[in-house]
Amino acid sequence: MTFLPCRLGTPRPGWALDADIVVIGSGIAGLSAVLHARAAVPAGRVLLVTKARLDEGSTRWAQGGIAAALAPEDSPEDHLADTLTAGVGLCDADAVRILVTEGPARVRELAELGAAFDRNGSTGGFALTREGGHLRSRIVHAGGDATGLEVERALITAVRADPGVEVIEHALVLDLLLDADGNAAGVTLHVLGEGSKDGVGAVAARAVILATGGMGQIFAATTNPPVSTGDGVALALRAGAVVTDLEFVQFHPTALWLVPPSTAAGARLGAGAGPAGATGPAGGDDEPSGAPSVSGQQPLVSEAMRGEGAHLVDAAGHRVMDGVHPLADLAPRDVVAKRMSQVMSAQGVDHLYLDARGLGSATLLRRFPTITARCRAAGVDPVREPIPVAPAAHYASGGVRTDVWGRTSVPGLYACGEVACTGVHGANRLASNSLLEGLVFAARIGTDLARGLPAPTKPANPVVGRGSAGLADPAARADLTRAMADGAGVLRSAQSLRATAKTLAALGDLRAGGTVTAGPDAWEMTNLRTVATALVAAATMRQETRGSHWREDFGNTDDARWRGHILTQLDAEGELSVTYEPLNAAEAAPAPGHPAAAGHASDRA
Repeated sequence: MTFLPCRLGTPRPGWALDADIVVIGSGIAGLSAVLHARAAVPAGRVLLVTKARLDEGSTRWAQGGIAAALAPEDSPEDHLADTLTAGVGLCDADAVRILVTEGPARVRELAELGAAFDRNGSTGGFALTREGGHLRSRIVHAGGDATGLEVERALITAVRADPGVEVIEHALVLDLLLDADGNAAGVTLHVLGEGSKDGVGAVAARAVILATGGMGQIFAATTNPPVSTGDGVALALRAGAVVTDLEFVQFHPTALWLVPPSTAAGARLGAGAGPAGATGPAGGDDEPSGAPSVSGQQPLVSEAMRGEGAHLVDAAGHRVMDGVHPLADLAPRDVVAKRMSQVMSAQGVDHLYLDARGLGSATLLRRFPTITARCRAAGVDPVREPIPVAPAAHYASGGVRTDVWGRTSVPGLYACGEVACTGVHGANRLASNSLLEGLVFAARIGTDLARGLPAPTKPANPVVGRGSAGLADPAARADLTRAMADGAGVLRSAQSLRATAKTLAALGDLRAGGTVTAGPDAWEMTNLRTVATALVAAATMRQETRGSHWREDFGNTDDARWRGHILTQLDAEGELSVTYEPLNAAEAAPAPGHPAAAGHASDRA
C-alpha cells in the first residue's frame, strides 16, 4: 500500500478573504476563466491567485500556436479526426467534438480581445502553419514563434482593465477547504510579500477553479517553467478528487540541448564538426557520451520548425525519422520522442540534431526569431549549423478528471487547462491543442457558473497545524527528478518503475532521520512527490505501450486489456488507490476513412 499526505503541514491561517469565485493560475486557462467568470457572475467577487507574477506561467513559453479549423479547406471534422488519431483510442470523442467545433469562435474572440496573430499578407486572414499529427495547416501563431507571449499579453491586459478582479501574486496554493458535505468551500494559500496577506491565509469561495498548469518539474529536464510542480493535481488528490491517466506525459522531441556550464568549453571545442555539412561547432561523434545530463527548464524548439521543413538527423547527418512513420518528421510527438530515444541509446549520445539550414536565413528570422535568438545565445547559429536537441518532459495529457463543463468529482471544484483531464487528449496530445483546450473549457466553466453558484458555506475543517507530518524533504528534490527521468521518462519498464517507486517512498519516510520544516520549499517538494508517486503507480498498472506511455517490457498496444483509463485517488487516510476503468467499445474510435494510429508501438513491434 502507498500512503501520501492528505493535508499539508502548515501553520494556522493568519488572514482570511471572502470571494465568490477563486481562480488558481494565470496561464491561458486561468486568465480566460477569470474573464468568463466575470461575465457569468457580473456582481460576484472574483479572485485570481498566481504562484509567481501574472506573466510567469507556461503559456508564455508556447511557441507554435493554437490549432483551429479556420481555413476554407479545413473543417472541425478533419481536426476531430487528427485529434482522435493522436489520442490512440483514449480520447473522449464528445469532448473532442466540443473542442474542435467551439474552438474557432474562441480563437476569433481572442483576436477581438487584442491578440495580434500573424496574418496572411495577401488575404488578411490568419496565417496558418502545420505541425506534427495535423494533416492540414491549421495552427494560428503570433510574432512568428511567440504565440504564447502575445496571447498572455492580451489576456492580462483585459484582466487588469477589469476593476472587479482582485489579483494575488506570489501565492502558493496549499489545500482545498471543504464544507461539511464535502463541497469545495475555498482554499488555503501561502503568500510571499509585504502586507496583511503575508504568510498562510484562507480564502472562502463558492467555487474554485484550478488552472495551475503542468507538472513537468518532476523530471530532470523539462520545457515547463519552475512554477510547474503539479500543485493543482496534488491539491485535488488530497481533497479526494479523481485524477485520470497521469501516465501519459508527452515528451517534446526537440528541446534545445544545453551543455552544462562546467563541461561546455570542452564539449563544444572538442566536439568535432557535428552533422555532415555543418559549418559551426555543433558537436558530433567525439562529444563525451558521459557528459552530465541537463536539469531544469530547457528552451523549446518548436515543432513548427519541422512543419516548415526542418529535419531531425544524427551526428552523421542521417535522417532519423525516415521509414519510421508516414508523416516522417511530422509524426505525432510520442513517435518522434521514442524514435529519438532509441537512436540516442543505440549510439550512446545525449542528443541529436534538428537541421533547419534549408529554411534559409530569411525564413528563420521571420518565422522563428525567438528560437533563433535563444540558439545563438547558447552558441548555436541555426542558419549555419544544426541545432542540438533532445526530448524533454513537455505536457501532461492526464490530470484532474472533469466533465465537459470543467466540473471535477468534488462539487464546486472546477479544473481547466493542463491541470485537467477533459478527455480531449487521450494517450497523446495533438500539437497546439493545449492552448485551444484552455480557451474552450474555460468558457464552458463560465457557462456553468452562469447557471448559478452554490450557496455560501463555511469550511468544516480549516487547516489544522500538523507540523511537518507528511512533508517531503526539499533537499532530496534532485534525487526525485533524476529517479523520474531515469525510471519513468520516455522509456519505462516494470524494473525501472519499481526502482523509481522505491526511491519516491524513501523520500517521504520520516524514519530516515531529521524533521522537515514546513514552508514553501517543503510544500512544493511534497506536491512533486505526491504527483510523481501517483504517476508511477498509474504507469506501473498500464502494462502496454500506448501514445506517450512506452513500456519496453510491453511493447504492443493492447486494446483488449487496456483500452480504458487509469484512475488514482487518495482516501481520507492518505491511501492511494489505483483502478482501471474500461472504455465502451464504441467510444473514441477513429473517424471512418481516417488513417489509424499508424506508427505507434503496436505497428513497429
